[in-house]
Amino acid sequence: MRIGRIAPLLAVGVTATLIPALAPAQASAAEPLQRFTHQKPAWHRCDTSSSAAFQCATIKVPLDYGRPDGKTVKLAISRVKTSVPGKRHGALLFNPGGPGGEGLDMPFMMKDTLPKKVREQYDLIGFDPRGVGQSSPVTCGLTGVEQNSERPYKAETFSRDVKWAQRVADKCRARNGDRLPYITTRNTARDMDVIRAVLGERKISYLGYSYGTYLGAVYAQMFPQRTDRFVLDSSIDPARVWRGMIQVWAEGTEPAFTRWTRWTAQRHRTYKLGDTPAKVRKTFWALIARADRTPIDNGGEKVSGDDIRAMLRPAFFSPEYAARAVVELKKAAAGHATASGRPSAPDREQTPRRPAGAAAQAPADNGSAAFWTVVCGDTSAWPRDPEQYRRDAIRDKAKYPLYGDFASNITPCAFWDKPAEPVTAVHNNVGLLTVQNQWDSQTPLISGLGMHHALKGSRMVYVRGGEGHGVYNGDPRACADRAVDAYLSSGRLPAHDLTCKPPAGHGPGSSRRVAPTPQHTPGAPRF
Repeated sequence: MRIGRIAPLLAVGVTATLIPALAPAQASAAEPLQRFTHQKPAWHRCDTSSSAAFQCATIKVPLDYGRPDGKTVKLAISRVKTSVPGKRHGALLFNPGGPGGEGLDMPFMMKDTLPKKVREQYDLIGFDPRGVGQSSPVTCGLTGVEQNSERPYKAETFSRDVKWAQRVADKCRARNGDRLPYITTRNTARDMDVIRAVLGERKISYLGYSYGTYLGAVYAQMFPQRTDRFVLDSSIDPARVWRGMIQVWAEGTEPAFTRWTRWTAQRHRTYKLGDTPAKVRKTFWALIARADRTPIDNGGEKVSGDDIRAMLRPAFFSPEYAARAVVELKKAAAGHATASGRPSAPDREQTPRRPAGAAAQAPADNGSAAFWTVVCGDTSAWPRDPEQYRRDAIRDKAKYPLYGDFASNITPCAFWDKPAEPVTAVHNNVGLLTVQNQWDSQTPLISGLGMHHALKGSRMVYVRGGEGHGVYNGDPRACADRAVDAYLSSGRLPAHDLTCKPPAGHGPGSSRRVAPTPQHTPGAPRF
């Protein structure tokens, strides 16, 4: 999930009536939502620094879809309309990932990524999900230290980690009160259907990255008749929501690390880290032990072995990058000055924030607050006993040495209020397209396969040897990109799953631009 980087309380049996109730033509079940589905957005230029074609508006949606006559939240939406008569197919919504990723800029970002034949068919639609960015953003008042969730398990620090988790949960509850249970994936899917109705569309098409794949799958589960051409790029496994998706980082990193040791050993003359995989592995763990004894001055920042494990975990999915980073850290450990500072792995590239002329920025902790609000509020599967986290972290450190203790250590979700409705079980036959790189650090291959298997009607485009988090980026040379373009253009899925090779220059050691994703909040998890 470079990055480095939802369903409310439908008690009282209203789910069956409200889920299909967002089309204005529906019967009486739709009436409580008509004031939302019949809104007329006041479209305006998003900001003075962008094109007049990039338009923004604000609409309202229910805080609680079980009580549509109650409180509301605002959604910031955006669009770039197609201007080609006779070619328009519909509306294409985007989500960049998260939870906590701002999507309002996605039409502006994607208009040059999509080929002309696709762009001409769609109005491109962006939105900040509820609780995020300009859509009634949540804040927990978290400090920078409190936002840091990269916490390795250690017996001597575990009690402090438990207090941190409790403090974050308490602050989020105190700051957000009765809003907190309603910032969920299921409710965001319902919001998407309100957007569909407001736009006057019978169906919507969709391109979602990372967490956006889970959001898209939940929408398809809840609104199968409204699901048009959906592309899910770098997928969350819906069966692992959400603790299992953090733990899968540890599981997926081990084979990437093994691959890295082989790749680096073959290039011993260049990197001098060892001429066999075993020697490369020994060099790395000796570096970790050295940094744990005496933190290494890495560009003015002292880093421990735990710090190195955390910051290099995504890097092992790109062997050349990881090899260079380890070489620089070895130099720093030997006392040779380096200005490199903390590495930022390829999967954590950042995209610019909203232009200065746009609406005010969200609270500083919005990304972290939204992340925990969603992953803790979506499901009741989080253990409540801190000792369970201790046992799991000890077990997984032995099983997955690079990151197992980080992935299974305690989180604020241990102290979160229980969800008001169950997590969505994704298991449908809706036809849609999933896309997956083999070497993806945030949603490893096993995760993408889990999504593909849950969506019985899906086809998968698998990039064997592909690196990075996010596949589709408008490269006309890329087999996977051509498959996505063909599907978005025609609506026809491939006859069978496809296996692609990465285009020239996108294999091990390449430096490629990955798919658009929001800025990463240091220390905050992100899919």
